[in-house]
Amino acid sequence: MKLRPVLTLTMVAAAGLSGCDDFKTPATSRQSAAPVPGPVAAPAAPAVAQAPAAPLAPVGADPSPPPSPQAQAIDAAAFAPVQTGADRRHALIRAEVLLDRARFSPGVIDGRDGGNFRLALATFERARGLAGAPASAGVGASLDAAAWNALTTADPGPVTQTYVITDDDVKGPFLGAAPQDMAALAKLKYVGYVSPAQGLSEKFHMGEDLLRRLNPGVDFGKAGATIIVARPSADPLPSVGRIEVDKSANQVRAYDRAGRLEAAFPATVGSTERPAPSGQWAVRAVAPRPDYTYDPSRLTFGDKTQGKLTIPPGPNNPVGSTWIDLTAPTYGIHGSPDPTLVGKTASHGCVRLTNWDAAALGKAVKKGVPVIFQGATSKHA
Repeated sequence: MKLRPVLTLTMVAAAGLSGCDDFKTPATSRQSAAPVPGPVAAPAAPAVAQAPAAPLAPVGADPSPPPSPQAQAIDAAAFAPVQTGADRRHALIRAEVLLDRARFSPGVIDGRDGGNFRLALATFERARGLAGAPASAGVGASLDAAAWNALTTADPGPVTQTYVITDDDVKGPFLGAAPQDMAALAKLKYVGYVSPAQGLSEKFHMGEDLLRRLNPGVDFGKAGATIIVARPSADPLPSVGRIEVDKSANQVRAYDRAGRLEAAFPATVGSTERPAPSGQWAVRAVAPRPDYTYDPSRLTFGDKTQGKLTIPPGPNNPVGSTWIDLTAPTYGIHGSPDPTLVGKTASHGCVRLTNWDAAALGKAVKKGVPVIFQGATSKHA
């Protein structure tokens, strides 16, 4: 199998990926970053790089406070030990956006008290040394006054914004429905978004349900329409010096060269059938917009009667919008066509992130960055 075409050893324009069971790196890259035996222990309480206090709004956003009463309620949300209904949902949305901006990713911003949110919050609490935080970042935490105060004091800015839908947002092509069959996917020229709403949701790290709830009755396929969206940071992740893949916690953590924790992402890491590797490896190459090769002679899933198939690039490609190739043969860190499943269902051995988290990490790593796999595959996988 070959990557095509290779632009540099660390950046590939398109990749012929056969999935986590069968990824092959071209001969031109095989000299890079040999595996280093033996895992490296992470610091028990690493220093944490501070995220920007005033993140920039994405291009096309209106930085002024949004007029929507619902958006204003989210921006003004406060924490209380007992909350229900809209007040609870607004507080959770605000906390999720603040965690996302602090680079403790909750995955999909959806206003729900789910496992990925609790994992992000636990990691944030541990990194900040908050009283009552769990000993392990793999244990979820409940939102409390200490965490709320730490989040909102460090970043008091609004977490919503108005956004004007652009021509690029609606030009497509859109799939209408994403084929589940590999043969049907292979017939496409580009595995794009299902709809403009899906693309906008991913752009702002949101669940599509939340996007529609904040914008009832809006036609997301109409350029010029003004909508309310989350306000993630536009600042790139700083250069990463080390990656840890915690199989027990279903989390990927990125450190700078000084050992400071820069980011944490929810992840799906392997499965009991196809566990992820252990020990220390390294980044071999990064492929944005990868294609994907389904090879039934090497894979353990799918309809093998369809033969070998190549799935073109796109955000709904089986490996999403980014592939980070590792020196562990056939393994990589990659995006996902369905961000709501990250951290919740098994992968075929690789490390699955949301598309936006995989893209951020891919832009911050270089060939040779150590990747340390630790822990055991979680039971849910």
